Amino acid sequence: MMHEALWDKMPGGAAPRESMMIHVAIVDDHQIVRTGFRELLAEDAGIEIAFEAPDGDSAMAGLKDARCDVLLLDISLPGKSGVDVLRSVRQRHPDTRVLILSGFPEESYALAMIKNGASGYLCKDCDQDELLRAIRTVAQGRRYVSARTAELLAEEMSGERSSALHEALSDRELQVFLRLARGESVSDIATQLHLSVKTVSTYRSRVTEKLNVSSNAELATYAMRHGLITGRMATRQPMEKDVRRCAHAVE
Repeated sequence: MMHEALWDKMPGGAAPRESMMIHVAIVDDHQIVRTGFRELLAEDAGIEIAFEAPDGDSAMAGLKDARCDVLLLDISLPGKSGVDVLRSVRQRHPDTRVLILSGFPEESYALAMIKNGASGYLCKDCDQDELLRAIRTVAQGRRYVSARTAELLAEEMSGERSSALHEALSDRELQVFLRLARGESVSDIATQLHLSVKTVSTYRSRVTEKLNVSSNAELATYAMRHGLITGRMATRQPMEKDVRRCAHAVE
């Protein structure tokens, strides 16, 4: 398909891997979602479920013990986010392809996640045929770009669409940004990502500069305005009033 070939020509594409059986893992914090996708994939004789995981830590543990060709990964997870898991998989399991399967629309995350190493991005309301096609495509070492993501990419390349500022963030900057936007402190982020407080502060400075904001409240407002987090994902902390005030200011 044209929109798949478009990204195959971009840097970072890998040579196809030949395999009779595709081993797929499902990472989502909702049991009913995992069950639904497991039953859907079970209808294809060429796919075997490697494991299921409700969070990032369980996913990384599963990758140590089971063969996994394609990891179906949600973005919104407890603890480690999908962004965190994507970075870890790229570093520790480079042969595993990550296909993002998210409730967020392509406009929110697709280009940023693909630019940071995901092999593809689909919304959870995709149909069965597209999901199976995407799994087979990324299992061969290619990138899968949905029709909507292809439109976004084409608009960006033609100048019809300006890239959102967050799409230029590195994977680590995106990690820090989303955690700050959810209300986590610099010290908490340092602990979770195994970095020094100074290093996280440096990333925070880079993020605020690239996004043209000056406070954590404005980071949260940016994230909500661009559909990167929902209101319930932001931790209720003292900065909440500032968030609301900033939100009113941009309406």
